[in-house]
Amino acid sequence: MAAENKTFYLTTAISYVNGAPHLGHAYEAIASDALARFKRLDGFDVMFLTGTDEYGEKNARTAAKAGIDPQAFVDGNTAKFKDMAGYLNISNDDFVRTSEPRHHRASQAIWQKLVDAGEIYRGNYSGWYSVRDEAYFTEDELTKGEGGAFLAPSGAEVEWVEEDSYFFRLSSWSDRLLQHFDDHPDFIQPQSRRNEVTSFVKSGLRDLSVSRRRLTWGIRVPGDDDHVMYVWLDALTNYITGVGYPDEDSDTFKRYWPADYHIIGKDIVRFHTVYWPAFLLAAGLALPKHVFCHGFLNIEGQKMSKSLGNVLAPQDMIGRYGLDPIRYFLLREVPFGQDGSFSHESIVNRINSDLANDLGNLAQRVLSMINKNCGAVVPQHGDLEPADQALLDSAAALLPAVRRIIDTDLAFHNALAEIWRVVGDANRYVDVQAPWELKENDPDRMATVLYVLAETVRRLAILVQPYVPQSASAMLDQLVVAAGDRSFAALDEDKRLKPGTPLPKPDGVFPRFVDEVVP
Repeated sequence: MAAENKTFYLTTAISYVNGAPHLGHAYEAIASDALARFKRLDGFDVMFLTGTDEYGEKNARTAAKAGIDPQAFVDGNTAKFKDMAGYLNISNDDFVRTSEPRHHRASQAIWQKLVDAGEIYRGNYSGWYSVRDEAYFTEDELTKGEGGAFLAPSGAEVEWVEEDSYFFRLSSWSDRLLQHFDDHPDFIQPQSRRNEVTSFVKSGLRDLSVSRRRLTWGIRVPGDDDHVMYVWLDALTNYITGVGYPDEDSDTFKRYWPADYHIIGKDIVRFHTVYWPAFLLAAGLALPKHVFCHGFLNIEGQKMSKSLGNVLAPQDMIGRYGLDPIRYFLLREVPFGQDGSFSHESIVNRINSDLANDLGNLAQRVLSMINKNCGAVVPQHGDLEPADQALLDSAAALLPAVRRIIDTDLAFHNALAEIWRVVGDANRYVDVQAPWELKENDPDRMATVLYVLAETVRRLAILVQPYVPQSASAMLDQLVVAAGDRSFAALDEDKRLKPGTPLPKPDGVFPRFVDEVVP
C-alpha cells in the first residue's frame, strides 16, 4: 500500500555540456523518469532534478578552440539538453545549471562550511590530471598508451600539473566512509560497485585538491578571487542547490533532503560515493540514501565512441522508432546497473513482439470486439468462472510484485517482465475463451469474458504508465478512464470499469515496425 504524504527525491547526474546529448544521456534520463513516474503514481510527493554541469577545464578549452566565450558555449549546449528532456517526455521538476546564481550561492556556502570545519587548507598540488575526466589519478592507476603518453582508466590522456591549490582533508574520512558502507549496505548499488568503492577507500585516500588557480572559468573561491572551485565540488553541490541550499531551514530542503536516489553512470561512481559523502559529512549534512550506478550502452556490440562514428542522437532514434518504443526497449532490454547492447534487430524484435503483438494486439482486439458486439459500451458481466477470477487475481497481484521489484533494486527489466507475464496470461485467456465464438450461442458469457479482459487491460495500462506514458495514456483514453483514476490507488476494486460506459472506436496504440532493413 502506498505511503501517504511521503516524499521521494531523485536526481540524475548533471550532464557535462561540452557536446550534444547522445543515447547514453537519454538512457539515464529515461530510467530516472520511469522511477519518478512510478513513485508519483504510487502516492509519493516526488522531487525529480536534472541539469547541466557547465564549468571545468574541458568546457573552457572546447570553447576556446571554437573561438567563443565559455558562457555562450555552454548556453548553446545546455539548450540542447533542455530540449532533450522535452522530446523524451522527461517529467523533471527542476533543471539546475551550475552557472546560475543560485548554484554559485550554494557552492560557495558549502565551501565556507568546509573551511569553518577546518576541512580545507592551502598547499601546493603536483600530480597527474585528466582534463577529459576532470579527475586526478595516482601513477599506479595509469597505463601507457601509444607513443608513451600516460592514460587514465577511461583512456583519456593525463598531464602533469603543478600549482598553488586549496585541499580538502579527504584522507581523514576513510573510516567514516567505510563505516557508512557497512551500516548501509544498499547505499551503493549495484553490489559490484559497492565492492569496487570499498576496495578503493581501503587502499587509502589522499587529500583532494579542490581549487584551480590557472583557470578563470568556474565559481570563485570565497575570499580568494585568484582561485576557482574544483569542478566536481561545484558540480556535486547541484543536488542540494535544487532543494534550496544553503537555506537548510526552508520547507523545500527539510522536505526533500536527503535524496532517496542519485542515478549516475558507472564512470563517475568514485565522485558520488567517496568525494560527495565526505564533503557532506564534513559540512554536517545528511548523506543521500542510495547512489545507483547504471552501465553503458553498446551499439551493435561496440561502445559508443565519437572516433568510431557510432554515437547515436536520441532525437534520431525517436524519429526512427518512436518515443515510447525507445523508452520500453531501453528499460526492458538492459538490466539496470549492467552494460547493455543496442541494435536495430533487437529493438525491432521488442517493438513487434512485446508491444505490437502482445500488449497492443491484446488491447486492440478486446476493444474492437466490445465496439462491434457490445454496443461500444463496457459490457455487463455475469458470474465469474474460475478462469475469469484467476486472470483478475493475477492482474491484481501485479502492483505489490512490481513495487517490491522497484523498491529492492530498480530492476525495471524484471518489473516489465512481470507485467508482460500477465499480458501473456490475458492473451492465452482470449484464445481459450474464444469470445468471437460465444457471440451467437452465449452472448452473456461473451460479455463477461470481454469485461474481464477490458478490466485486465485497464490494470495493465495503469501499470505501464511509468515506462510508456504516452501509449498508456492513449489506452486509458480508449477505456474512458478519468484522469483522476489513473494512479496506482485506482487499482482498488471500487475503481473497476463501470458497465454501460460508452467507449470510443479503438485505434491501435503500438503499430508494428515494418522496415526490417538494417541501416
